[in-house]
Amino acid sequence: MTTPDFNALLSLYRAELLERVVPFWITYGVDWEKGGICTCLNDQGERLSRNKYMWSQLRAIWTFSTLYNCIERKQEWLDIANHIFEFVKTYGRDEQGRWVFLVDENGKQLQGATSIYADGFAIYGFTAFARAGGNPAAIQLARETFANVQNQLAAPGSYLTAPHPIPSGAKAHGISMIFSLAFYELGQYLNDAAMIQAGLDHAEQVMTVFLRPEHKRAFEFVSLEDALLPIRATNPGHALESMWFMIHIYQYEKNEARIRQAIEAMRWHLELGWDDEYGGLFLAREANGTSWEGKEETKIWWPHTEALYALLLAYSLTQESWCLDWFQRVHEYSFAHFPVPHYGEWIQNLDRYGNKTEITAGLPVKDPFHLSRSLIYSIGALEKLAHTATIPALA
Repeated sequence: MTTPDFNALLSLYRAELLERVVPFWITYGVDWEKGGICTCLNDQGERLSRNKYMWSQLRAIWTFSTLYNCIERKQEWLDIANHIFEFVKTYGRDEQGRWVFLVDENGKQLQGATSIYADGFAIYGFTAFARAGGNPAAIQLARETFANVQNQLAAPGSYLTAPHPIPSGAKAHGISMIFSLAFYELGQYLNDAAMIQAGLDHAEQVMTVFLRPEHKRAFEFVSLEDALLPIRATNPGHALESMWFMIHIYQYEKNEARIRQAIEAMRWHLELGWDDEYGGLFLAREANGTSWEGKEETKIWWPHTEALYALLLAYSLTQESWCLDWFQRVHEYSFAHFPVPHYGEWIQNLDRYGNKTEITAGLPVKDPFHLSRSLIYSIGALEKLAHTATIPALA
């Protein structure tokens, strides 16, 4: 296909981020009175609940810190990150130092440490926040969380993963995925070899245990002994997100073989997840391509945001036309179906036919994370594509 106008795409993505998405969160989300950010919002910014999911707070710290780090050193964004940080520093952990799942608007704990994923987002968010302002309290919390998580991960079954439990006798792709990047980035920031190695160990789990080239799939669960399970669920969007995580890590390691493997895995999961009849990415599939518990009927916003950045990243490294072909396909579907007119965020759930559906299960949360992160990183990729005449491809 014809190479797209990267300058036009750059303008579009900057406008989407800076004129729509970020203003939505500043206008409707930041809770200047009680602290933190409200994320139980509908498409018009109305609050569905005043309760605050802690991992959403931690993700929001990452978003506003990274806006400051990567887009513009705007004091307002750093002030918001600091405002949310003060809330989580005060109310976010239990007596054992684990990050809790849910608090009320004032910070009173409603649900305890039921998801170790919150600890991962704490490390991830605090690393970005430290890069923005060098906050020593954030670094100390990140260090403490790293040590706590390492102890928990050494004892499978000792931790919970709300809202989606790990099947008995299994381990989850999502655990190694998030802690690979969270540990690695913290280790880089602190120049800590042990943290970097911990991140690499999890990255290798992703690439050699959960990703199976013989099946062309990344499985969401495997047994504790690394064997495949009878239930072979694959989440195409999750796999795409995981693979760009791997590319970020292995670029620093100068491991082109792993980068190539990650890019090829992207292609497998786009082919698995795309709805050839109605467009869009299915949420979940069995490894053989059939439906998994009916979830393939759902088209959710975040797999599409992950695909957009993953494909721009892959093209910037390879200059292979299939990356642009898929990018254009995902881009056109996403911008035709998800943006909310006149407000600024994206619709969360669509049915197979592209119609908005109400949330019937899971969390009533609109998070300032997946879309914002994709746009921030996509802007970086598009700036390089727009201003570099020749990009060296992978050998």
